[in-house]
Amino acid sequence: MIRRANEADIPRIQELLGQILRVHHEVRPDIFKAQGSKFTSQELLDVIKDPKKPVFVYEDAQGNVLGHLFLILREAKGGALQPIRTLFIDDLCVDQESRGLGVGEQLYQFALAKAREYGCYHLTLNVWNANEGAVRFYERMGMRPQEMHMETIIGFPGGIGLNDGDLD
Repeated sequence: MIRRANEADIPRIQELLGQILRVHHEVRPDIFKAQGSKFTSQELLDVIKDPKKPVFVYEDAQGNVLGHLFLILREAKGGALQPIRTLFIDDLCVDQESRGLGVGEQLYQFALAKAREYGCYHLTLNVWNANEGAVRFYERMGMRPQEMHMETIIGFPGGIGLNDGDLD
């Protein structure tokens, strides 16, 4: 069952976010720490309560949360962009012990249905190129690259040498 996340889900969501962090750390240890969290518990509660950023969990028949889905509804306005509505998958995670059971596909299909329900033009997300398993999963779901985010690593971890706001 997929349902809206609530405050009682925060500890489990934090565990899942930790699993995602470990995967990201493995593929990009220069960017991601080995431990920590994307959100404090209070920040996560604020996100869960935000109607423009719905969070859902996948719960099995025994009430165990096996995955989560963070969505953000965006609307392009003005400038050179067409006025379109986008549903952005900010985070989709399946517990490492539950992978291969179809949970991720159900969460993705749920997001796709929500995008249609919200009248969105498209469903988008970001994925790290080095996270090959995630890239393959999203390609199997029918997603295709929209744009590339490229980098040249200069070698200053943590922005050493920059003063806050001083880019002169």
